Amino acid sequence: MTWIGVGLAALCLGSAACDRVSGDRRPIVGTWVVKTPEAPFPYHMFVVGADGTMQQGNPDAGDPNTSDSDGMGVWVEDGGRIKGKFVEITADRTTRQFVSRGEISFSLEVQGDTFRGTASANFYDAQGRKLRGPMAATLEGQRVVP
Repeated sequence: MTWIGVGLAALCLGSAACDRVSGDRRPIVGTWVVKTPEAPFPYHMFVVGADGTMQQGNPDAGDPNTSDSDGMGVWVEDGGRIKGKFVEITADRTTRQFVSRGEISFSLEVQGDTFRGTASANFYDAQGRKLRGPMAATLEGQRVVP
């Protein structure tokens, strides 16, 4: 094998795409279409990285009252489940002022290219006082595959 071949193999073995093909030990890693019926807008996208970080996004126009940032968070393996939390910031659409910081904790189980789980959302004001929550939700994910 040439040095170029060794370099390409090392690059592949360190990537999430190669992990997926080779039987990833962390099956949550990847991109997911997620349905959450209890949310103001039920369809979301999750991107889950091998480094323990994740991002959540959904259409900004999905909630007529507030605009929310993408959710940024972390995840860990917990036995046979995945648990994590992401945080998003919301603003009033009319005044463009801060409304709340949402913290959404989740626990789910991955089976192949799907997952199921639950989430709990709490919302806080700018001083960190709880405004509402916990609000329960269900999560159903389908992996995005080539």
